[in-house]
Amino acid sequence: MRIVPHTYIKYKALNSLFTGLSLGSVFSIYESLSPSIFSLGGIVLAVGMLIVAKFYDVLISVRRYFYIVTFVEAVMLATITLFLISPFNYTSALLVYCGYQLTFLFGSYIFRAETLLLRKKRLLSMLDMAKQAGYLIGLAAAYAIYESLSFFGVTDVKEQVYLMHFLFFIIEVGVLYLIFFSFKGRK
Repeated sequence: MRIVPHTYIKYKALNSLFTGLSLGSVFSIYESLSPSIFSLGGIVLAVGMLIVAKFYDVLISVRRYFYIVTFVEAVMLATITLFLISPFNYTSALLVYCGYQLTFLFGSYIFRAETLLLRKKRLLSMLDMAKQAGYLIGLAAAYAIYESLSFFGVTDVKEQVYLMHFLFFIIEVGVLYLIFFSFKGRK
């Protein structure tokens, strides 16, 4: 199995666009959670990241990387779907938080693995520029969308965040699509 660099870079750009778009929405979603949840979640995340780091020697291969990034993005799609079905209650806030924490668990691994697997300085530079551009575009687009929704009379923050999740869903489906084509030799 091997990474298809140009498709992979598109996947990471779209993934970063999603991150930029979704950044502000979590504050509204997490509103019902107590601060102690974030402390406990942080502890679980840190311990989980230690465990993942312990197994880098086993986990850093193209095939395992493909499975892990696909899993992470599938969790994100499931989290978005859950929120669309049951928005703004304690259970959905907790499950969305857990979903995000589960994806963060592999954040350092993904960063390290893509550096080791792509290897070439030129590709890494292109990758980082695409990720940063995607993130900036996502932030700017989120601002424009929230302002546009307000202009058209959708002023309730929760309604705005809920509507944004339809866009998140579409983007996340695109992210999974690009992941599939970012790796050759899958079986």
